[in-house]
Amino acid sequence: MKGNTHRSNKDSMLRAECTMLAVAINVVLAYLSNRLGLPIYLDTIGTMCIAAMAGLFPGIMAAIATNVLCIMFDDTAIYFGIVNVIVAMYTAWSVREKNFRKVKTVVVFILTAGVLAGSLSAILQYGLFRGTQNAAINTLMETVVGPGKTPGFTALFVVNVFLNIFNLGLSIVVTLIILYLVPDETQKRIRYSGWRQKPLTKEELKEMDFLSRSVDFSVKKRTTIMLFGVAFTLSLIMAWIGIRLYFKSYKESRIDSATYAAKFAAELIDGDQMAEYLAKGEKAPGYAETEHMLTHIRETAAGVTNLYAVQFRENGVHIAFDLDTEDMDGVEAGTILPLKEAFKPYINDFYAGREVEPIENDSLEGWLVTACAPIFDSKGRCVGYAAADVVMSYVTEYMGDFFRRAFMILSGFFILVLGYGLWTAGIYMVYPLDKMMEGVEEFIEAGADQQKLDDAVRHLRTIDVHTGDEIEKLYELICNMASNQTEQIRSIQRFNENTAKLQDGLIITMADLVENRDSDTGDHIQKTAAYVKIIVEGLKKKGYYAEKLTPKFMSDVVRSAPLHDIGKINISDKVLNKPGKLTDEEYEIIKTHTTAGKDIIEKAINTVKGESYLKEARNMAAYHHERWDGNGYPEGLHGEVIPLSARIMAVADVFDALTSPRVYKEAYPLDVALKMLEDGSGTQFDPKCVEVFIEALPEVKVIWRRYNQGKQKGLS
Repeated sequence: MKGNTHRSNKDSMLRAECTMLAVAINVVLAYLSNRLGLPIYLDTIGTMCIAAMAGLFPGIMAAIATNVLCIMFDDTAIYFGIVNVIVAMYTAWSVREKNFRKVKTVVVFILTAGVLAGSLSAILQYGLFRGTQNAAINTLMETVVGPGKTPGFTALFVVNVFLNIFNLGLSIVVTLIILYLVPDETQKRIRYSGWRQKPLTKEELKEMDFLSRSVDFSVKKRTTIMLFGVAFTLSLIMAWIGIRLYFKSYKESRIDSATYAAKFAAELIDGDQMAEYLAKGEKAPGYAETEHMLTHIRETAAGVTNLYAVQFRENGVHIAFDLDTEDMDGVEAGTILPLKEAFKPYINDFYAGREVEPIENDSLEGWLVTACAPIFDSKGRCVGYAAADVVMSYVTEYMGDFFRRAFMILSGFFILVLGYGLWTAGIYMVYPLDKMMEGVEEFIEAGADQQKLDDAVRHLRTIDVHTGDEIEKLYELICNMASNQTEQIRSIQRFNENTAKLQDGLIITMADLVENRDSDTGDHIQKTAAYVKIIVEGLKKKGYYAEKLTPKFMSDVVRSAPLHDIGKINISDKVLNKPGKLTDEEYEIIKTHTTAGKDIIEKAINTVKGESYLKEARNMAAYHHERWDGNGYPEGLHGEVIPLSARIMAVADVFDALTSPRVYKEAYPLDVALKMLEDGSGTQFDPKCVEVFIEALPEVKVIWRRYNQGKQKGLS
């Protein structure tokens, strides 16, 4: 794991260096383009190269860093970071999903990316600046609309789209050349440097997505929603705080400007002449000079739209000076206006000549803030107030523009934060967990199949998680657990195999004890077991009794076949080995070997608790002399009421009896024996068992030759 971590760190450093080089290329080319006054910015070549080579996040990082650094020589660059981010995202996706060795793919990419980037760029330029800030683009726009016409959004859109198609076309050509020149091994090191496990192919990533759909709410989906929510909330909070702080600062600066203007005007106006100004207006001595100086104050005070001097009386507000803006007509001196509602709470302060805080109020111009300063005469009496208005509605309009700009700036950073979060969560958590889940599922599905278990453990080991945290520790524990479990299962299977061999040995030993007492049944248990195996496999191949023919049933029948005559242990040698024909009484004694065999095996089942293994041995011992038509013994069962294992054994037992010599008869030729089986199909034997036995005649002959060659004639 340490070796993998060291290699990963070196590759991560290489990727970081390539990203910084891409940013440097972007900034240098953008600077040259800016200084030369070119209509294209050339700030996406490095971004597209690193996005194509290293993937999504490095591409986004290069795009954002480029636009931040370009502020040094282009104030508007920061607003277009989102455009380069989208170009980086589209490039990374296209290179991963498309075949760029085809000219058609490259052309489609250039056109699509150019239209996308050009459209968004035109919308941003028009929305933020009502046009482009690039003189060369302005010239092209004027060429499009014709001489004497003012370019609008349509011209801006068309020019931007065509310029971006050219710009991105140039960028992708340079990118493809670089990809061709950089060795594939180096590209893989850069592309997979961030992985904390064995890198996943495109197909494996799709499999992971499909696997995630099997859970109600995947880690990937939860992480995406969480990161999106956090990034969006943080961006929104940052934008809101920035706007509020800017608005507060802007508002305070405008109020301060109005306050200073009002105080300056109050000091400038001669209080002793206030009564003359109110009564005579422009005819009063010094009125014109005072009005001129007040106008100068209004024009030099930032944000002040109106400056005036008034006197508050019980019958209303008496106007001495009113210097409104050029587009608004001022009120003549001597005019009496009603007191505005916003000023009424301060009327006593006005009468007393006290200073008041700036007052917010509404007017025809919109939302106003009015700063007032008392005017004193030479005796220190308040004879009126100088007031300065600031129209705050202009501030809100400006803040709307500020919000749009802030949104464009933060949108790129929002995608950067979201992309980094998703990328980090993916390589450190989502992908390792998904691959481990896949590996564990493969291990579980392997069941008791040792080969599949070994393959599943090897697959788990190849995931190679090296996140350096709890995920890696979990991975190591899962690998160790799976490996230990596999070895335990291997040991259990070896024990089972040894136990099965022991059981088979006991079965053969018991069968040999019986066979050695019967002078006529040489090799009978071996031959019948072989014939039983042929019939069982034939039934399985043909699809007969599919529900019954499980692997365990087939194994139990073949292994238990040698015990079918175990009951003969109770038959006396005199009857068992009689050379002549048996009497009726002796035949009845022989028939008891079926019930005796059943009793012997049932006692074994009760003793060793092995019913699942020996029950077919019991069925074969008890019922292998039953007939399909119901005329057999010991119970006269018929058809499929007879256990399948006994029906199979009946065919094998009779065939061997027919083709083997006895003290009381010669062996029948093979063709005669087969004919007798066919004749007994549907009466003595299960037709399906006879069918598959005869169809497997080549295999039957192999067994027949092995044990009967040279003992009799009739092999055909």
